[in-house]
Amino acid sequence: MNGVNGVNAAGAAGRVVFVTGTGTEVGKTVATAALAASALRAGLRVAVLKPGQTGVAPDEPGDVQEADRLAGPAASRPGQLTLRELTRYPEPLAPDTAARRSGLPCLAAEDVAKEVAGLAERHDLVLVEGAGGLLVRYDEQGRTLADQARAVRELGLPTQVLLVASAGLGTLNTTALTAEALTARALPLLGVVVGAWPGSPGLAERCNLADLPRAAGAPLLGALPEHAARAADFPALATAALAPALHGHWDAAAFAAAFPAALPAAFGGGPAAG
Repeated sequence: MNGVNGVNAAGAAGRVVFVTGTGTEVGKTVATAALAASALRAGLRVAVLKPGQTGVAPDEPGDVQEADRLAGPAASRPGQLTLRELTRYPEPLAPDTAARRSGLPCLAAEDVAKEVAGLAERHDLVLVEGAGGLLVRYDEQGRTLADQARAVRELGLPTQVLLVASAGLGTLNTTALTAEALTARALPLLGVVVGAWPGSPGLAERCNLADLPRAAGAPLLGALPEHAARAADFPALATAALAPALHGHWDAAAFAAAFPAALPAAFGGGPAAG
């Protein structure tokens, strides 16, 4: 049972999922909290790690505190939740820029991998939430969240990446670019989650339900509604909005059927069924 082999107390390697986004403000923190909440409801021991928190003062709550808040009272979740933050920088910038401007040390990929390995010994699922997108820099050498994930995989830990995407126009390009970057680095893409599904989706959003998994080359694993963080029962919402692969019961085909994108009559289509 050591960090190099990633063996947890149950004698099996704890699953590691790096959560990244197609950009900033796409719902990455809420998606991370949703996955933590659904896994906790399934009875798993979960760790949420934020390697580099930016844009938050020392006495302010960060993303891991938001995950704790959204997961609900400890008495209501069967699993165990552990929260970790390795470093924080006060300015809302890329971690390497924020570190340089603040005079604080940058975060090394090896330090992240060591922390993940320790958490994997004691948890069934370790969630690592990045800052911004996959290739945002963390240090002077230009190493990124992708390099942190590769460092974890080099320790022999089962590691995947979950991509949080926006719902509307423009998301297919950034999704495809991120998927290509992951493939080039031999990092497996677990799937895509829409971080904020609008209450009144337009044509682009409805079409993207079919097009996002094509762009990613990976399944669509959930769609969190807009303002999900305000839900009275966030864990229940999370379970309803995430697929079984993420410990929920959301069904991609049924969800897409509820938001058809039929062709206009001028192009040979007709009114949407249902």
